[in-house]
Amino acid sequence: MATESRAAELRAKSETELKDELVALRKEEFKLRMQRGTGQLSDTSRFKKIRRDVARIKTILNEQAASA
Repeated sequence: MATESRAAELRAKSETELKDELVALRKEEFKLRMQRGTGQLSDTSRFKKIRRDVARIKTILNEQAASA
């Protein structure tokens, strides 16, 4: 049920807010990749969460673009 509330929360945001959040997630993903490369990464499950959030945001942006 948490993903449904997350998706609903994202759908309530504007396009610019979604794009800003997408950029922030991409930056965090990059930082995690650097940590993994240097052997400092402690939370490996964060990659999966970020990938799924990115996919949710892209899906919502595509839905908004299709309806417009």
